[in-house]
Amino acid sequence: MPRKDSLESVRNIGIMAHIDAGKTTTTERILYFAGKIHRMGEVHNGSAAMDWMAQERERGITITSASTTIYWKEHRVNIIDTPGHVDFTAEVERSLRVLDGAIALFCAVGGVEPQSETVWRQADRYKVPRIAFINKMDRVGADFHGTVNNIREKLSISPVPLQIPLGEGELFTGLIDLIKMKAVLYNESSLGALWEEVEIPKSLLPQAKEYREKMLEAVSDYNDNLMELFLEDKPISKELLREAVRKATLDCQIVPVLCGSAFKNKGVQRLMDAVIYYLPNPTQVGAVKGFNPKKEREETRKPDDDEPFSALCYKIVSDPHVGKLHYLRIYSGKVEVGKTVYNPVLNKRERLVKLLQMFANKRVEIKEALTGDIVAAVGLKAARTGDTLCNEGHPIILERMEFPRPVISVAIEPKTKADEDKISEALNRLSDEDPTFQVATDQETGQMIISGMGELHLDILTDRLKREFKVAANIGKPQVAYKETVLQHAIAEGKFVRQTGGHGQYGHVKIELEPGESGSGFTFENKTTGNTIPKEYIPPISNGIKEAMKTGCVEGYPLIDLKVTLLDGSFHDVDSSELAFKVAGSMALQEAVRKADPVLIEPIMSLEVMMPEEYMGDVIGNLSSRRAHIKGINVRNEAQVIDATVPLSEMFGYATALRSISQGRAIFSMEFSHYEEVKKAGNGGGKS
Repeated sequence: MPRKDSLESVRNIGIMAHIDAGKTTTTERILYFAGKIHRMGEVHNGSAAMDWMAQERERGITITSASTTIYWKEHRVNIIDTPGHVDFTAEVERSLRVLDGAIALFCAVGGVEPQSETVWRQADRYKVPRIAFINKMDRVGADFHGTVNNIREKLSISPVPLQIPLGEGELFTGLIDLIKMKAVLYNESSLGALWEEVEIPKSLLPQAKEYREKMLEAVSDYNDNLMELFLEDKPISKELLREAVRKATLDCQIVPVLCGSAFKNKGVQRLMDAVIYYLPNPTQVGAVKGFNPKKEREETRKPDDDEPFSALCYKIVSDPHVGKLHYLRIYSGKVEVGKTVYNPVLNKRERLVKLLQMFANKRVEIKEALTGDIVAAVGLKAARTGDTLCNEGHPIILERMEFPRPVISVAIEPKTKADEDKISEALNRLSDEDPTFQVATDQETGQMIISGMGELHLDILTDRLKREFKVAANIGKPQVAYKETVLQHAIAEGKFVRQTGGHGQYGHVKIELEPGESGSGFTFENKTTGNTIPKEYIPPISNGIKEAMKTGCVEGYPLIDLKVTLLDGSFHDVDSSELAFKVAGSMALQEAVRKADPVLIEPIMSLEVMMPEEYMGDVIGNLSSRRAHIKGINVRNEAQVIDATVPLSEMFGYATALRSISQGRAIFSMEFSHYEEVKKAGNGGGKS
């Protein structure tokens, strides 16, 4: 079946921002103007189409990345609306991995907020071209120019306004289009559907010319014709200008900036036009790189229907009607319903029973998926988040996604005997969906432990247990994911010798242990020379060390950030075995840790609190009692902003405390920063 629309007319985009910047409202308006929905839903009254989960509607936040497909000016646009809350960072991470371009939303009042910076860094990692939309221009305190400067300073990029607002706050009536050099006035009674283009008011003409000049300077390097016309002060066509802006955007050298008010329906259609003009289609993103496991070399797949099939499974959702839905981004080739696909990561074949095009939680069955498509598949049983699916004759493994480690844990137990059988299956299904949610059993207590990214994250997941899986559970007090590490170098030996009748056991290793870099986890290097230890015993030594890292010697928490070097050892021709060397490696590590000044470390969070000035003293006092380190206090749009780091163990119940201190007028955001040694009691606190 030939493709209905050319690859050049496809856009895969995401909408990303800090919580409350207006992502879901903007998406609702896009769906409305594209004719996908006939009534605009609102987040505040729980009727937004993209926030389809009951928990999203009750809390007025986005929890899961919802995807939909619209048509705009003969282009097919696949949109993913991502969450803004830091607890759901995995949803943003996996969405950015499969997108070709993104709309970054900024609140005209709040500017660049902490989570905006986090998602921006995530997008930088995947080199995703972006356009910025400064939303909420109708709000009191809106400051377009201040927000543009804020973007430049905080994100270290070159924002290039393609529009400037006509008025701000209650006086926001439209915008000036710097490409066409026209003023756009919105008709209030038509809910923004109608507007007129008029000449720019004389009072704003100098400012418009200044911003257009800056825009031309920023993009003139990308088109020789344009540079010539610019230097000679000759008229420049809008097509030529758009082409130059597009090239600079795709190179990630500039970020085009637009403005509007999604809630008041102003600027949304022009934002969609900008997606078509400036964000890439799959062919412009270029070939995707991967590793061929059979030939053991790097290979590429071009975005072409005639190339061998390759797709990345970026998300799994448990659906009550069809079981598991695997969301796929097709990078090359095509696949039909009923065909068998190959998972080279697990070395398994699986059959596609159905292919679905998604609209939030509604769906339309399709017969085949082509290059550039984002679809959901039914019938895959083994595939996990991050796995590649491909043609077995042309295997390739695409780059996986990296997810942050969980930082908070709670004990969970079923309320009744009837819930006991169901709880494990329900928790496993939830952990299949969410890579930052982990389930484990405490070997000592036998308790089931669930871990996640924050209190809200675990709260939502336990709520889903009740509603979706009908499992009633008791939740224990939140526990922090403490770890252990070492501060010094140490050299130690491990010798495992057992003499019994017949074959004995013999393994002997000498290792050097040193502190690894923060976040490195575990690194192992073999520096033995000659045939001191046969090669086949090296992996068991590494595995033995890894197993020993599960229990530290300070308080029994797992060890992290260690660098181990295998220096020497010896073996026995008859008695040596993989098991003996595994045990020897484990013994050597335990001995080395005891010598290397082991310490207990705890997760430290980056915290930003924004409040009116009159509450600052009380907020700082409360933070001091929580062992916070205040890094700085800034003024942002007439509000005070405290930048601090604070141990996670001290932050349980902070949302309630802050609401009480500030009469509900302060807001905060928090994300994991790093691990740090737990200070002894008397030095400003300790492990609680």
